[in-house]
Amino acid sequence: MTEAHTLAYVQACAVALNLPLDDERATRVALHLQRTCAMAALLDDVPLGPHDELVEIYRPAPYFPPID
Repeated sequence: MTEAHTLAYVQACAVALNLPLDDERATRVALHLQRTCAMAALLDDVPLGPHDELVEIYRPAPYFPPID
């Protein structure tokens, strides 16, 4: 997205969520969002295989019986 698209997105989200957001703050939020998108794009480019995500790290939450 371009800077203008990102700013328009931030402003539209603020309106949809009924958040008061002045122009200066919307510009700062858009800048941080663009930076975050750039960092995510770097991670998307890393080739990962099944061996890179270790299944044994996953531990589901323990079962808690309902309280009577």
